[in-house]
Amino acid sequence: MNSAGDDRLQRVLDNWREALAANGIPADAGGLPRPELERVFDASDFVASACTRDPSLLLGLADAGLLRHPRADGELGVALDDALADVGDIPALEAALRRFRLREMVRIVWRDLLGAPLVETLESLTQLADACIGRALERLYAWACDKDGVPRDAAGRAQQLVVLGMGKLGARELNLSSDIDLIFAYAEPGRTDGPRALDNEQFFTRLGRQLIAVLGRHTVDGFVFRVDMRLRPFGDAGPLAMSFESMETYYQSQGRDWERYAMIKARVVAGDAAEGASLIAMLRPFIYRRYLDFGAIEAIRSMKRLIERELHKKGMDANIKLGPGGIREIEFIGQAFQLVRGGRDTDLQVRPILTVLERLAAKDLLPASAVRDLTEAYEFLRLTENRIQAWRDEQTHKLPSDASARERLARSMAYADWTGFAAALERHRARVHEQFREVFAAPHDETEPADLPLASVWSGSEAADRLAVRLQDAGYAEPARALERVEAFRDSAACRALSARGRGRLDRLMPLLLEAIGAAPDADVTLERLLRLLQAIVRRTAYLDLLIENPAVLQQLVRLGGRSPWIVDQLSRQPILLDELLDTRRLYSPLRRRELETELDLTLNQLDPVDLEQQMERLRQFAQGNMLRVAAADLADVIPLRVVSDYLTEIAEVVLARVTAIAWRHLVAKHGPPAGIPGDDCGFAVIGYGKLGGIELGYGSDLDLVFLHGSQDPTAMTGGVDGRGKIANEVFYARLGQRLVHLLATRTPSGILYETDMRLRPNGNAGMLVSSLKAFENYQEKDAWTWEHQALVRARPIVGDPAVMARFAAIRRHVLARQRDPEKLRADVVQMRAKMRSTLDQSSSTRFDLKQGVGGIADIEFMVQYAILRWAHQYPDLLDWTDNLRLLEGLARHDLLADSAAGLLADTYQVFRAVYHRNALSEVPGLIPDDQLVEERRTVRETWRLLMGAPD
Repeated sequence: MNSAGDDRLQRVLDNWREALAANGIPADAGGLPRPELERVFDASDFVASACTRDPSLLLGLADAGLLRHPRADGELGVALDDALADVGDIPALEAALRRFRLREMVRIVWRDLLGAPLVETLESLTQLADACIGRALERLYAWACDKDGVPRDAAGRAQQLVVLGMGKLGARELNLSSDIDLIFAYAEPGRTDGPRALDNEQFFTRLGRQLIAVLGRHTVDGFVFRVDMRLRPFGDAGPLAMSFESMETYYQSQGRDWERYAMIKARVVAGDAAEGASLIAMLRPFIYRRYLDFGAIEAIRSMKRLIERELHKKGMDANIKLGPGGIREIEFIGQAFQLVRGGRDTDLQVRPILTVLERLAAKDLLPASAVRDLTEAYEFLRLTENRIQAWRDEQTHKLPSDASARERLARSMAYADWTGFAAALERHRARVHEQFREVFAAPHDETEPADLPLASVWSGSEAADRLAVRLQDAGYAEPARALERVEAFRDSAACRALSARGRGRLDRLMPLLLEAIGAAPDADVTLERLLRLLQAIVRRTAYLDLLIENPAVLQQLVRLGGRSPWIVDQLSRQPILLDELLDTRRLYSPLRRRELETELDLTLNQLDPVDLEQQMERLRQFAQGNMLRVAAADLADVIPLRVVSDYLTEIAEVVLARVTAIAWRHLVAKHGPPAGIPGDDCGFAVIGYGKLGGIELGYGSDLDLVFLHGSQDPTAMTGGVDGRGKIANEVFYARLGQRLVHLLATRTPSGILYETDMRLRPNGNAGMLVSSLKAFENYQEKDAWTWEHQALVRARPIVGDPAVMARFAAIRRHVLARQRDPEKLRADVVQMRAKMRSTLDQSSSTRFDLKQGVGGIADIEFMVQYAILRWAHQYPDLLDWTDNLRLLEGLARHDLLADSAAGLLADTYQVFRAVYHRNALSEVPGLIPDDQLVEERRTVRETWRLLMGAPD
């Protein structure tokens, strides 16, 4: 400390001692160590002045132990209640609140300057504000009701004011001299029930004005908190208090981007907490979009540019809140991620910025090192902000320019001098600004759309022949045709109907997209496909923003769109799948079962368990997103073609497990669980047939399902709920099956989950949707056709009651292991194959039907099924598996097919399936040129002739 600083502090301490003496208080009263007094009085004129005016204030805090330890939970509210116990009117309320605020501020500043954790200081200030607002409102409301009557809605229910705390108050991050941003609302219009009735709006407006004055008016005792109401709808021009319905209408029709940003931190701080919670829930769709909203990034860029221009006008570059690398930039970073992703990821719907940053690191949305830098900077900057404001209890964020004041600030921050403090501050601000620039950097550069290389092609600002040359130079083989497609899209009704903002975003995107497509291997085909996609999404500017803000997404879209029309069609039908292109680590790394289950848990656990509509939507997005990942990895040769079906089958199995659980919960909540089920399980199982049962699902495969239940007593009933809703077990299971089909096959905005085929159940479409195990066993033993036993070869339990699944497996083994007449079996299988081929084979003189043609996939499957049914009674281990490759391995192990036929069929089957998968992505799954796979088809035909004894 320099000599001037020493002299100033000595005068402050002398004044303190004189005040003690004037009040007859010993100099050592309170046991306050001199170093602590010196540190606090040096850093805060506010505390020194308050304690000198009233020495008992500080000594009372010391005697109560409140300078050594933070207040316990709830203690502050109790203390304020005691302070307000005898208050009977507004002047007395104002005086009591101000005295209480002064005492608490001295306590908080004292502890802050002596090293209390930042989080304690912010929370203490927030608790103080909450308590003052809440207690003041309670008394003002009671007095207003006594005068004018109780405000009521149309049904006569009493209404209360709901007070939303915004900004730092809402986030529980209040600083030492912050104003408080409030919004007033009430649930319903109506009138008071007093002798001179007032409209509810009039009543609550008066009440709000009283609350603002009680808190913010400067009296001889000072003020409690400065109140700012400018964040309310319409700002200063808007009504002071609005009904919920009016607020919802405003935000839906007129809410602006900065209001979404502000509303992230909104919290009910006083009034009717239950009604306030419903208001927050009502506004949540305005704050958080259900899609990834990259438009928020450009909106925040614009806000930041406005702030910077204003700061430069006012010469406020030294502002540690709004200046470069300041607190606001950290908040912008966190809240940008919240606005972009919070609708899809409710974990990000939190208020405190440090919690937001922590979750961004946990979700790998920001590097851990960046979050560490931002966290350390935030704590340093907020501590600096508190130190600046503790000096004179003034709301300022500017670093002092006076040399003496700078030294005092440095000392309060535990630095020996200003130079050391300033260097540390600059390091933190530089790191923050670097992260800010990285997050908000313009994705392509700040080049105007008109200056981009292919901008004239999109705008049509040059002659057609010149534009064709530009397209040819960019990589298009048919530039004239490409230009026609671009012009047709530009002049389409969808583009003409765009808003000014939408058109601006499209004008920025199209030159970038045309250039990226031109660099692709097959630019002309890719252009046609992606223009089809744009036609579907162009009115939803959020997706245009996503492509503009993420060059990597644009590149992935061009790459995948050029290779697969199936992917483009999926994206066109469900543009939300574009989100999957954001992270190439995820995109090209499809998940296995345990990872799928974890992701689905995280996805659905964020939803209200009774919101079936949202659960259905998220299930569809989950399945479609993961299928897209498999397709991307397949096209990129990241995963072997032979395991594509494994990935797709696991997705379906995980979905079926969750859908079954949802349907079960719904029915049990309505009817209670079925009675008499051994082991207290569900008594129900889903059996997969066909490709699902054989672990051979392809892109877009439907699910062949059979539902079974284990209830044996036809008179058994469910337990009911509260003595009502009992139904027969069989009716319960029938409804469970219906609910499952509904959840899977109903079309929602995100499409269907899976097409289902229930025709393989006993008696086909004429049979019960859900069969008992006993009925299923009787049917298989006595009435099933040979083709139904062929289907049973590939059947396996997918999800459900372990006992029912085990019983099905036993029935399957018993039925399939029955000894059969080989000749009759062969004749039945050959006849069924001929019947199927006659109706389904689409082969022609130039094209071969890969599945149904002679020597194709179905022939292999029929031969395998025939062989299993013929020899399973001798070799029961043939029934251990349901997929064709392992069934063929079993046949080879027992040498049941001539020579090496089983191995050849297995190799051929894998080749066929690989081509089928790839063709599915090109939307030609069943047909190949007739001159392809000739040897493989010959192998199948020859094996058929040898095994089945009949020409195919």
